[in-house]
Amino acid sequence: MFNGIIFNQGIVKKIEKRSKGINIFVKSDLKLINKDIGVSVACDGACLTLITLQRKTMEFYLSDETIQRSKFKFLKVKDKINLELPLKYGQKISGHICQGHIDTVGKILVIKKIDKSYLFEFEVIKKRRINLIEKASICINGISLTISKLTKKGFQTWVIPHTFKLTNLSSLKKNNRVNIEIDILSKYVKNYFNEKK
Repeated sequence: MFNGIIFNQGIVKKIEKRSKGINIFVKSDLKLINKDIGVSVACDGACLTLITLQRKTMEFYLSDETIQRSKFKFLKVKDKINLELPLKYGQKISGHICQGHIDTVGKILVIKKIDKSYLFEFEVIKKRRINLIEKASICINGISLTISKLTKKGFQTWVIPHTFKLTNLSSLKKNNRVNIEIDILSKYVKNYFNEKK
């Protein structure tokens, strides 16, 4: 479990293609040691397992299932990735509960600076729009944000300067893709009432 508060980023140094997936190598200043191999790390919001660690470079394996459901199908060397370690028992939750399970890939339609903040508008496939709720939490590239407005194609969200600076949102442009995890509460409630019909 994660809470979508990002303090660390990594740079993709290498991508190794496999017959049924890829291995990615991410360099960062995340405080990990060899004893941490096997730990989960949220990489742009996707829960991945650390399999090797050498000179601050982490290796992760991504299955075809993860690739198809995420923006990692578009991943390139030198891309910046938001990183978060899993929550510890008793730790404060400043964002919201994030599972690290990507629901869909969103496309950036608008990035607009207004005063000191940034307005982002995302397009989401029709199948996933039904779970979007205004003022609900949303996890974008592993960042806990709030849906400020629903649109015909998806939703808008505001990003404060602090979040913009500490995350890879500052390096993204129009038409770039992002990982999206919809708030687990909205998904479960929607599913419950669909089953009651």
